[in-house]
Amino acid sequence: MFTGIVQGTGIVVQIIDDMGDFRTHVVELPASLAEGLEPGASVAHNGCCLTVTKIDGRRVSFDLMRETLRLTNLGYLEEGDEVNIERAASYGDEIGGHAMSGHIMCTSEVVNIIDSDSNCQIWLSIPDQYGKYIFEKGYIGIDGISLTIGERDKNNFCVNLIPETLERTVIGHRVLGSMVNIEIDPQTQAIVDTVERVMADRFSSLGSTK
Repeated sequence: MFTGIVQGTGIVVQIIDDMGDFRTHVVELPASLAEGLEPGASVAHNGCCLTVTKIDGRRVSFDLMRETLRLTNLGYLEEGDEVNIERAASYGDEIGGHAMSGHIMCTSEVVNIIDSDSNCQIWLSIPDQYGKYIFEKGYIGIDGISLTIGERDKNNFCVNLIPETLERTVIGHRVLGSMVNIEIDPQTQAIVDTVERVMADRFSSLGSTK
Protein backbone atom coordinates (compact mmCIF):
# COMPACT_ATOMS: atom_id res chain seq x y z
CA MET A 1 0.00 0.00 0.00
CA PHE A 2 1.06 3.59 -0.65
CA THR A 3 -0.15 6.91 0.73
CA GLY A 4 0.26 9.23 -2.25
CA ILE A 5 2.85 11.34 -0.44
CA VAL A 6 5.83 11.41 -2.79
CA GLN A 7 9.05 11.04 -0.81
CA GLY A 8 11.45 12.22 -3.50
CA THR A 9 12.40 11.76 -7.12
CA GLY A 10 14.75 9.29 -8.78
CA ILE A 11 16.67 9.56 -12.04
CA VAL A 12 16.47 6.87 -14.71
CA VAL A 13 20.19 6.38 -15.34
CA GLN A 14 19.95 3.33 -17.59
CA ILE A 15 17.37 1.44 -19.65
CA ILE A 16 18.29 -2.20 -20.33
CA ASP A 17 16.79 -4.88 -22.59
CA ASP A 18 14.28 -2.57 -24.23
CA MET A 19 12.37 -5.08 -26.39
CA GLY A 20 9.12 -3.18 -26.74
CA ASP A 21 7.16 -5.32 -24.30
CA PHE A 22 9.84 -5.64 -21.60
CA ARG A 23 12.56 -3.42 -20.22
CA THR A 24 14.60 -2.84 -17.10
CA HIS A 25 14.95 0.60 -15.55
CA VAL A 26 17.97 1.39 -13.40
CA VAL A 27 17.01 4.30 -11.15
CA GLU A 28 19.32 6.29 -8.92
CA LEU A 29 17.49 6.96 -5.68
CA PRO A 30 18.16 9.60 -3.04
CA ALA A 31 20.28 8.14 -0.23
CA SER A 32 17.37 8.34 2.22
CA LEU A 33 15.15 6.21 -0.03
CA ALA A 34 17.85 3.66 -0.85
CA GLU A 35 18.64 3.00 2.80
CA GLY A 36 17.44 -0.40 3.98
CA LEU A 37 15.98 -1.30 0.59
CA GLU A 38 16.11 -4.99 -0.32
CA PRO A 39 15.40 -7.03 -3.47
CA GLY A 40 11.71 -7.87 -3.65
CA ALA A 41 10.61 -4.62 -2.03
CA SER A 42 7.82 -2.55 -3.60
CA VAL A 43 8.55 0.98 -4.76
CA ALA A 44 6.10 3.27 -6.60
CA HIS A 45 7.39 5.04 -9.73
CA ASN A 46 4.99 7.81 -10.80
CA GLY A 47 2.44 5.91 -8.74
CA CYS A 48 3.08 2.53 -10.38
CA CYS A 49 4.12 -0.23 -7.99
CA LEU A 50 7.34 -1.93 -9.15
CA THR A 51 9.49 -4.62 -7.57
CA VAL A 52 13.18 -4.17 -6.77
CA THR A 53 15.21 -6.75 -8.73
CA LYS A 54 18.79 -5.60 -8.08
CA ILE A 55 20.60 -3.10 -5.87
CA ASP A 56 23.98 -1.53 -6.57
CA GLY A 57 24.42 1.21 -3.99
CA ARG A 58 21.87 3.88 -4.81
CA ARG A 59 21.28 2.42 -8.28
CA VAL A 60 18.25 0.16 -8.13
CA SER A 61 16.85 -2.01 -10.94
CA PHE A 62 13.17 -2.60 -11.73
CA ASP A 63 11.61 -4.77 -14.44
CA LEU A 64 8.68 -3.39 -16.46
CA MET A 65 6.39 -5.87 -18.19
CA ARG A 66 4.12 -5.38 -21.21
CA GLU A 67 1.02 -4.39 -19.21
CA THR A 68 2.95 -1.78 -17.23
CA LEU A 69 4.35 -0.27 -20.41
CA ARG A 70 0.90 -0.28 -22.03
CA LEU A 71 -1.08 1.29 -19.19
CA THR A 72 1.39 3.81 -17.71
CA ASN A 73 3.67 6.64 -18.76
CA LEU A 74 6.78 4.69 -17.70
CA GLY A 75 7.20 3.42 -21.24
CA TYR A 76 7.78 7.00 -22.42
CA LEU A 77 10.73 7.52 -20.08
CA GLU A 78 14.24 8.01 -21.41
CA GLU A 79 17.59 7.97 -19.65
CA GLY A 80 17.96 11.13 -17.59
CA ASP A 81 14.24 11.49 -16.87
CA GLU A 82 12.97 11.82 -13.29
CA VAL A 83 10.22 9.81 -11.62
CA ASN A 84 8.25 10.34 -8.43
CA ILE A 85 9.29 7.82 -5.79
CA GLU A 86 7.41 6.46 -2.79
CA ARG A 87 8.41 3.41 -0.77
CA ALA A 88 5.66 1.08 0.39
CA ALA A 89 3.91 2.16 3.57
CA SER A 90 4.47 0.27 6.80
CA TYR A 91 1.89 -0.42 9.50
CA GLY A 92 1.72 2.57 11.79
CA ASP A 93 2.85 5.08 9.15
CA GLU A 94 0.93 8.33 8.95
CA ILE A 95 -1.50 8.38 6.00
CA GLY A 96 -0.97 11.94 4.85
CA GLY A 97 -2.73 11.44 1.51
CA HIS A 98 -5.13 8.57 0.87
CA ALA A 99 -4.71 4.82 0.57
CA MET A 100 -3.38 3.85 -2.86
CA SER A 101 -2.57 0.44 -4.32
CA GLY A 102 0.06 1.43 -6.88
CA HIS A 103 -2.08 -0.12 -9.64
CA ILE A 104 -2.40 2.42 -12.44
CA MET A 105 -5.72 2.29 -14.30
CA CYS A 106 -4.85 4.49 -17.28
CA THR A 107 -3.11 7.67 -18.38
CA SER A 108 -4.58 11.13 -18.89
CA GLU A 109 -3.41 14.03 -21.06
CA VAL A 110 -2.59 17.49 -19.73
CA VAL A 111 -4.92 19.80 -21.68
CA ASN A 112 -4.41 23.14 -19.89
CA ILE A 113 -2.12 24.71 -17.26
CA ILE A 114 -3.13 27.88 -15.41
CA ASP A 115 -0.39 29.47 -13.31
CA SER A 116 -0.73 32.13 -10.61
CA ASP A 117 1.63 33.50 -7.95
CA SER A 118 0.78 30.85 -5.35
CA ASN A 119 -1.06 28.14 -7.25
CA CYS A 120 -0.89 26.03 -10.37
CA GLN A 121 -4.07 24.55 -11.80
CA ILE A 122 -3.67 21.63 -14.20
CA TRP A 123 -6.55 20.42 -16.35
CA LEU A 124 -6.58 16.80 -17.50
CA SER A 125 -8.72 14.83 -19.91
CA ILE A 126 -11.21 12.38 -18.42
CA PRO A 127 -10.67 8.82 -19.65
CA ASP A 128 -14.04 7.60 -20.99
CA GLN A 129 -14.34 4.44 -18.90
CA TYR A 130 -13.30 6.14 -15.64
CA GLY A 131 -15.25 9.38 -15.80
CA LYS A 132 -17.97 8.03 -13.50
CA TYR A 133 -15.43 7.82 -10.67
CA ILE A 134 -14.24 11.43 -10.90
CA PHE A 135 -16.12 13.78 -8.56
CA GLU A 136 -15.40 17.32 -7.43
CA LYS A 137 -13.60 17.23 -4.05
CA GLY A 138 -12.90 13.51 -4.44
CA TYR A 139 -9.48 11.88 -4.21
CA ILE A 140 -7.37 10.86 -7.19
CA GLY A 141 -3.79 9.67 -7.68
CA ILE A 142 -1.81 11.50 -10.37
CA ASP A 143 1.72 10.23 -11.01
CA GLY A 144 1.59 8.80 -7.50
CA ILE A 145 0.54 12.07 -5.85
CA SER A 146 -2.58 12.05 -3.69
CA LEU A 147 -4.64 15.03 -4.88
CA THR A 148 -8.13 16.45 -4.47
CA ILE A 149 -10.17 16.97 -7.62
CA GLY A 150 -11.14 20.60 -8.12
CA GLU A 151 -13.65 21.23 -10.88
CA ARG A 152 -14.79 18.95 -13.67
CA ASP A 153 -16.84 19.30 -16.80
CA LYS A 154 -17.97 16.79 -19.38
CA ASN A 155 -14.50 16.06 -20.78
CA ASN A 156 -11.93 17.38 -18.31
CA PHE A 157 -11.12 17.86 -14.63
CA CYS A 158 -8.56 19.91 -12.73
CA VAL A 159 -6.33 19.70 -9.67
CA ASN A 160 -4.73 22.61 -7.82
CA LEU A 161 -1.06 22.35 -6.88
CA ILE A 162 0.77 24.27 -4.18
CA PRO A 163 4.43 25.30 -4.65
CA GLU A 164 5.63 22.50 -2.34
CA THR A 165 4.08 19.84 -4.59
CA LEU A 166 5.55 21.46 -7.69
CA GLU A 167 9.01 21.55 -6.10
CA ARG A 168 9.08 18.04 -4.63
CA THR A 169 7.58 16.07 -7.54
CA VAL A 170 7.85 15.75 -11.30
CA ILE A 171 4.38 17.19 -11.90
CA GLY A 172 5.89 20.66 -12.17
CA HIS A 173 7.69 19.48 -15.32
CA ARG A 174 4.47 18.48 -17.09
CA VAL A 175 3.50 20.49 -20.18
CA LEU A 176 0.54 20.51 -22.55
CA GLY A 177 0.25 17.06 -24.08
CA SER A 178 2.11 15.29 -21.26
CA MET A 179 0.62 11.98 -20.17
CA VAL A 180 0.20 11.34 -16.45
CA ASN A 181 -0.60 8.13 -14.60
CA ILE A 182 -4.05 7.90 -13.04
CA GLU A 183 -5.16 5.78 -10.09
CA ILE A 184 -8.82 6.15 -9.23
CA ASP A 185 -9.64 6.29 -5.51
CA PRO A 186 -10.53 2.66 -4.65
CA GLN A 187 -13.23 3.64 -2.14
CA THR A 188 -14.96 5.84 -4.71
CA GLN A 189 -14.75 3.05 -7.27
CA ALA A 190 -16.21 0.51 -4.83
CA ILE A 191 -19.15 2.79 -3.93
CA VAL A 192 -19.98 3.65 -7.55
CA ASP A 193 -19.73 0.04 -8.70
CA THR A 194 -21.89 -1.15 -5.78
CA VAL A 195 -24.60 1.43 -6.44
CA GLU A 196 -24.62 0.56 -10.15
CA ARG A 197 -24.94 -3.14 -9.38
CA VAL A 198 -27.74 -2.64 -6.85
CA MET A 199 -29.66 -0.36 -9.21
CA ALA A 200 -29.22 -2.80 -12.09
CA ASP A 201 -30.51 -5.66 -9.93
CA ARG A 202 -33.47 -3.58 -8.78
CA PHE A 203 -34.50 -2.61 -12.30
CA SER A 204 -34.05 -6.21 -13.41
CA SER A 205 -36.33 -7.38 -10.60
CA LEU A 206 -38.95 -4.76 -11.47
CA GLY A 207 -38.86 -5.83 -15.11
CA SER A 208 -39.35 -9.49 -14.25
CA THR A 209 -42.50 -8.75 -12.22
CA LYS A 210 -44.33 -7.02 -15.05
